[in-house]
Amino acid sequence: MNYYSTNKQAPPVSLQEAVVRGLAPDRGLYMPERINTLPASFFEELPGLSFREMSYRVAMAFFGEDLPEDTLRELVYDTLSFETPLVRVDEHIYSLELFHGPTLAFKDVGARFMARLLAYFIRRQGQEKVHVLVATSGDTGSAVANGFLGVEGIQVHVLYPKGLVSEIQEKQFTTLGQNITALEIEGNFDDCQRLVKQAFMDTELNRRFHLTSANSINVARFLPQAFYYFNAYAQWKRYNDPSKLVFCVPSGNFGNITAGFFAWRMGLPVERFIASNNRNDVFYEYLQSGHYRPRASVATLANAMDVGDPSNFARILDLYGHSHEAITAEIAGARYDDQEIRDTVYRTFKEKNYLLDPHGACGYRALEEGLKPGESGIFLETAHPAKFKDTVEDILGEAIVVPKRLQAFMQAKKQSIPLSPAFDDFKAYLMQQKGFNK
Repeated sequence: MNYYSTNKQAPPVSLQEAVVRGLAPDRGLYMPERINTLPASFFEELPGLSFREMSYRVAMAFFGEDLPEDTLRELVYDTLSFETPLVRVDEHIYSLELFHGPTLAFKDVGARFMARLLAYFIRRQGQEKVHVLVATSGDTGSAVANGFLGVEGIQVHVLYPKGLVSEIQEKQFTTLGQNITALEIEGNFDDCQRLVKQAFMDTELNRRFHLTSANSINVARFLPQAFYYFNAYAQWKRYNDPSKLVFCVPSGNFGNITAGFFAWRMGLPVERFIASNNRNDVFYEYLQSGHYRPRASVATLANAMDVGDPSNFARILDLYGHSHEAITAEIAGARYDDQEIRDTVYRTFKEKNYLLDPHGACGYRALEEGLKPGESGIFLETAHPAKFKDTVEDILGEAIVVPKRLQAFMQAKKQSIPLSPAFDDFKAYLMQQKGFNK
């Protein structure tokens, strides 16, 4: 299957080129030329399939034309060494817990799959080295770094905003060493994302190095996130709930919810979606006004959603033919400030005995306030609450349990390189690194 650019000014490319390149030459995001619908028999079998098996069948619809079946099965099965359980929180509201992977965040699925697929393409092409540039507002960095750790032929540079990620998140990608380098940028997430995009557009860098991204701008990162939407539906069906199903996704760069839109178009029976924002609410504003006004992000308790110019908005526009009417017919929005997030975490823990992280709190509250009669809702609990230990403990007024995996990261020594948000400084740094010589 070929992949085209959302800007329509670059020629279509193969899956391999789309994955290795990351961003199209015209600065657009790659999209598959079609979305294959899964047969009705698949949905009948779904509740009885394992997470790995259902995901393999979904992956076949995406990538089956480009990879041998046994290779694709191996990639999917190796990626999904953990579950994404559905937990009932309220009568008609369920949490899809996406924090049971190696770094306790939803991005483990996409990052692990992309690492394996990229390594496969590198071996097939016989390339000497590929250089992965990734911007993170929190969990992307840890998931990508751990997913690519020790993978031969891949050098990863993680750009993150100084002081704007939690201590645990920071330790998860600044303590690894080997083929992982952390760059601490004096700016916000949008500055980090801008530097990555500018690097892809720089002629000299691209002449000297094979650059790609592991952010959700890469099709190999965001498409596999569709897997757990099918797993959520399969588990929900086991509750025998006849309601109409609504997915609510805490949204920052919008790769996660866009993967849900792909699952929907593949036939997943969903009534509608809700995109829940924090104070960085450019998408919510777009839904209300029809005008998209990107702006500098502001720091909030839900830091992974602190994005002022979400990259995947381009994919949403493309999917819906740039029609505001079509988008608002199927997608609702919500937004919550820090105090509302605090209130939701505290109240849900005390009343429902369920501990939310700040991002999941945005998703849960949007369902509480936005479900219509006859609907049931699933919100995506995107990271373990302990990754925001100080924030959550401050809200609750009591200590929470930190999983052993996170404790191990906290005891390791931070290794990062400070950089300004100026592209010239970033480029100069890359050019002088031995690891970036071909």
